[in-house]
Amino acid sequence: MNFEHFIKKEMEPQDYDILLPYFKMRYSHTCENILVSNFMWKDYYHTHYIRDDHGLIWLMEVDDQPVTMVPVCAKEDLKHYFDVAEAYFNEVLHSKLTVCLADKEAVELLDLDHEKYDILTVRDYYDYVYDAEKLRTFSGKAYHKKKNHLNAFKKAYEGRYEYRSLSCGCHHDEIMAFLRKWEAQRDLEDPFHRDEYELNGIDYLLSNCGYLDYKMGGIYIDGELQAFSLGVYGKVEKMAVIHVEKANPDIRGLYPMICQQFLCHEFPDAELVNREDDMGLEGLRKSKMSYNPIYLEEKYEIRQK
Repeated sequence: MNFEHFIKKEMEPQDYDILLPYFKMRYSHTCENILVSNFMWKDYYHTHYIRDDHGLIWLMEVDDQPVTMVPVCAKEDLKHYFDVAEAYFNEVLHSKLTVCLADKEAVELLDLDHEKYDILTVRDYYDYVYDAEKLRTFSGKAYHKKKNHLNAFKKAYEGRYEYRSLSCGCHHDEIMAFLRKWEAQRDLEDPFHRDEYELNGIDYLLSNCGYLDYKMGGIYIDGELQAFSLGVYGKVEKMAVIHVEKANPDIRGLYPMICQQFLCHEFPDAELVNREDDMGLEGLRKSKMSYNPIYLEEKYEIRQK
């Protein structure tokens, strides 16, 4: 296959406005369909891309092996760009095609031959999707515990806390200082060091906010930042995608507080909330389930045999 007409390059912040239209060609409810997320994790996956006028193909690495995600294009072009990706992997990278984090609709649209491809569901990377209004109100029996924690926080810190919308220009250093402190408090054990890459990715977003589009907010107690969230809103899907949510783990009720307030102030029109996956971490899975998702967005891995 001739790839001469494709543009190949590493992701850079100034590419945002060029790449964003591709993400409007087909809407999926996975967090991978949000361009900001791909910028945030670009160093973790060593992300590059090739593109022409009608489709975008990711070039990434996992464990030093080339992988990709579902091509970003219109539904009717998906099979074509899947074939382009496969040819690029086979002919240029001299590797079999591996597609990570494929959404269910894409798998159904591709309708691949199981004699030629292994298609595996990956539970660790299912996204958790919630009713936005429930998270803005925590109403109903299912949210009784969350409401109790929230009320305990409000009572304990009455007159001492406030929510603030944040901007990267004014709050970059403050946010990163809070996140580094949060990281030290949590003492996370992740053999893949995703927490370290996540914080570096947030720093990258903050450093390049002039090019990128996202919302941020925080809870302050006695004037000090104690909880932080960052997300993006998809108008067509009416879905808020929460890429980052961190809070002082020693303060009861602070996590539901930042969850609620961030949605109320930054995404009041959202009907759905995607709070991303749990990465297979037991504690994170328990936490995400405690917010009562209305469904899990399935994801798959496609491997060329």
